[in-house]
Amino acid sequence: MAEYPQLLHTVIDTTDVRALAEFYRQLLGLRYRQGDEPPADGVADDADWLVLVDANGARRLAFQQVERLERTTWPKHDIPMQMHLDCTVSSVEELQRQRERAESLGAQLLLDRSDPADEPLYVLADLSGHPFCIFVG
Repeated sequence: MAEYPQLLHTVIDTTDVRALAEFYRQLLGLRYRQGDEPPADGVADDADWLVLVDANGARRLAFQQVERLERTTWPKHDIPMQMHLDCTVSSVEELQRQRERAESLGAQLLLDRSDPADEPLYVLADLSGHPFCIFVG
């Protein structure tokens, strides 16, 4: 039987590791890997790599500090997306609720395609400008 590499997690570059990890922690209901939790009050956060896990402890997303990050210009192609995350919800009502939640966490709406009945969706940008989609699926 052939052996294949196993996907550990998806790593997202950012100029602010803690802020982006916290954004996705809240948006997706994840938690920090043990040892990656925010520092105690008043302690400087010098994290340059953080991992988020699901309720079972499986790694889902990691965040890596970079000095500079060019925001995508999508839907123009001057600076392409390069990658994006797809998230699904159960209904059109939940789609709207999750869009509002994402925006309250700092996301920016890039595309509103919530009208088509076959696949309503929103494309948003996270705090570092990485696009992600939320759609009914």
